[in-house]
Amino acid sequence: MKKILLLSDTHSYIDEAILKHVKQADEVWHAGDIGDLQVTDKIKNLKPLRAVYGNIDDAKARTEFPLHNKFMCEDMSIWITHIGGYPPKYNNRVKEALTANPPDIFITGHSHILKVMPDKKLDLLHMNPGAVGKHGFHKVRTMLRFKIEGKTIKDLEVIEFDS
Repeated sequence: MKKILLLSDTHSYIDEAILKHVKQADEVWHAGDIGDLQVTDKIKNLKPLRAVYGNIDDAKARTEFPLHNKFMCEDMSIWITHIGGYPPKYNNRVKEALTANPPDIFITGHSHILKVMPDKKLDLLHMNPGAVGKHGFHKVRTMLRFKIEGKTIKDLEVIEFDS
């Protein structure tokens, strides 16, 4: 079993409240728009990190992190990318590959809108943790916390902070 903290759109912002949740996870996944890499450095000093770069990230972030991060966690296939859309309105950049080989969990960021929804056609779960940074139109900053055990997601929780 792995305890996952999923966040996105930090836009260079990280604080002790976020780091408190980082410390409770086994792994942290970041769905892009990191901003200053001190954000990911602070996370990596505490826990293993899997991340992608987003549209606001500079060349340094794009060197350190991929556009797409595909991996296995327990017995589930995971695909993280920053701009990917959501069921059934997937971004054209991912639609063909997603349809040809859908993961168990498809994670995106970018919209700053928290969303967890199944795609019954592709038999996957789409997750967008919203935005935990302070830059953007969102009124509430959000992250997701959950456990993966084998092929099962358990104890999914939304973590909210005031903007």
